[in-house]
Amino acid sequence: MKKLLTAAFMAAMVLGGPMNAQAQTVDSDWYAATDALGRKVGRYDDTKKDKTVIMFYWTWHQMADETGTYVKNIAQTLKTNPEAANDYDFWHKDNDDYCYWDEPIFGYYRTTDKWVLRKHAEMLADAKIDAVFFDCSNGSMTWDESTDALCEAWDQAQKDGVNVPKIGFLLPFSTTPGAKKAIRHLYERMYSKGLYENLWFYWDGKPCIFAYPSMLDENDEEEKAIKEFFTFRPMQPDYVMGQMKDVPSQWSWLENYPQHGFNPKEDGTCEQVSVGVAQNACDATGGHCSAFNLPGTYSRSYTYRNGYDQRPDAYLWGANFEEQWDRAYELDPDVVFVTGWNEWIAGCWKSFAGKPEPPAFVDEFDWDHSRDIEPTKAWGNFGDVYYLQLVDKVRKFKGTSPAPEASAPKSIRLRKTGDWDDVLPNYTSYKGNTAHRDALGKADIHYVDETGRNDIVGAKVARDDEYVWFYVETEGKLTSRKDKNWMMLFLDVDRDKSTGWEGYEYVVNYKNPKCCRTTVSKNSSNGAWEWEDAASVKYTVKGDQLVIRIPRSLDPALQGALDFEFKWVDNMQDEGNPMDFYVSGDVAPLGRFNYVYTAE
Repeated sequence: MKKLLTAAFMAAMVLGGPMNAQAQTVDSDWYAATDALGRKVGRYDDTKKDKTVIMFYWTWHQMADETGTYVKNIAQTLKTNPEAANDYDFWHKDNDDYCYWDEPIFGYYRTTDKWVLRKHAEMLADAKIDAVFFDCSNGSMTWDESTDALCEAWDQAQKDGVNVPKIGFLLPFSTTPGAKKAIRHLYERMYSKGLYENLWFYWDGKPCIFAYPSMLDENDEEEKAIKEFFTFRPMQPDYVMGQMKDVPSQWSWLENYPQHGFNPKEDGTCEQVSVGVAQNACDATGGHCSAFNLPGTYSRSYTYRNGYDQRPDAYLWGANFEEQWDRAYELDPDVVFVTGWNEWIAGCWKSFAGKPEPPAFVDEFDWDHSRDIEPTKAWGNFGDVYYLQLVDKVRKFKGTSPAPEASAPKSIRLRKTGDWDDVLPNYTSYKGNTAHRDALGKADIHYVDETGRNDIVGAKVARDDEYVWFYVETEGKLTSRKDKNWMMLFLDVDRDKSTGWEGYEYVVNYKNPKCCRTTVSKNSSNGAWEWEDAASVKYTVKGDQLVIRIPRSLDPALQGALDFEFKWVDNMQDEGNPMDFYVSGDVAPLGRFNYVYTAE
């Protein structure tokens, strides 16, 4: 399948012409990004490896409408009320024991919110995640409403050209009655009917499920059919034990460093290794599961090799995550299972292993003691550091596609859009992602976002000795140039994040264009969101296409060989906040990613 997708993608790149005629493949391997800590997302072009990355994903946020009347945010509460860390009753007001360790970038959403689910589809696709497995490890709960919403949103995203992750279910960590009930329910409800078969994750030729086959009775006709239908990979619950000899084909969901390789192979590699952001375990429990607010737990800033990083912002750097990936590279498995994307909720108990006194927060607690990769809102400019770290680590594990070469120099006539037909590369972007949001969140929160406007589907760049031309195309006719923050083009001409605002020295259309000329604005403060007029340049709009001509004399970096980054942004809302690139309007490419144009 991967070879077919790659071939189709390369064929699409050879062809010129309009980009929005149909859904198109997007390859994020070409994107550049530098996070708020100054770390660049790397390229690893030596070898494209046949590897798989699976992400642990939580669909249980539909319960937000069932518990509580307001949001309990642990990290934010402890900033102003540190005494609450030891007050069990405080966290159980209104008989609601569910807390958030912090606020996700998309708010306290429910996993029935298709606007959020579409965002997740694109972000995970851009990170080259192959599959997500839903946490159904508690009792027999399978969160059907959320599964339906996600499948519907991702099915449409797939039709729009998003290489969405495939899906599967992680059932209880033993042969419980709840586990049997859950697998029978999932088989009867989804798998036996072929429901959303295009989204199923296959392993060894069959749909894969993380469950114990030994719980099924082969004398029961339906259970025998279930046992033959799936590829089973039972999940090892313990963080230190390794694979159980009496459980064949077992995988792990989370382990302490150094992790084990599961299902060893004759060539010395293994089938699977888990990689975690942090582990709710500690020396006091012998490395076994513990409450996450117990002192000494293996937090984001902890490594087995060096102990705890004592810097105030140590949790931002992902040392634990880094060390776990290092172990995965060493073992070289076929599959890495990453924990995790979006758990967020921290149950508060009177006691848990290693912490007999209340309160005990088991799976999540605060910034350092949590393991979600989905960006946060409260970290501000640093909210996506783990997401971009994930992208870099997955690229290193799987390899990256070679960057496309620019076509020969060519002078473009502004109003002759046919001049672009043979210009390469085509910088493709997902279509169909400007739908508006109108959904309930946690408790009585109601989220509305109507910023989706111009649906950017692709871009191109051309050059001659005097000018650089920029072309962008949308799905449907462009809106009025008088709209606020209309079709802005950001340029990082020296590919250095330390110059300009977030690395961008220039922005075009920060001021609304006139009828045939627009303004190139230059960052005037080398960091802050402050811009001054730098040049007046020609542009043209023709239906769904916009072309801008910029003189190479604008900046020394545009003279001689070209090597710059750029992105298109329509309807930015929170000016000066790069995290808005994940949230508002349409952005190509998403978030902190940039397209790269390189030409001799």
